[in-house]
Amino acid sequence: MDAPSGGGLGGADPQLQRFIEVETQKQRFQQLVHQMTELCWEKCMDKPGPKLDSRAETCFVNCVERFIDTSQFILNRLEQTQKSKSAFSESLSD
Repeated sequence: MDAPSGGGLGGADPQLQRFIEVETQKQRFQQLVHQMTELCWEKCMDKPGPKLDSRAETCFVNCVERFIDTSQFILNRLEQTQKSKSAFSESLSD
């Protein structure tokens, strides 16, 4: 047979793999937005009203910026950890 019939994603069509990766990234992004919204709403919203006061607006801006900074820091740290683990395991196999 010419068509691969892989049982997992390893043998799947590269286009399908890419689609799944993109959809997974979208889902992660949506989860981050939901977490950020929930966290910042609880932190900054004293009493809902027809308009945000300047204190709440400033709080939301700062909260979102800190959330993004923290998320980026964690992602960078995880990436560094993965790279160092890869380099370590490569040096062991040499």
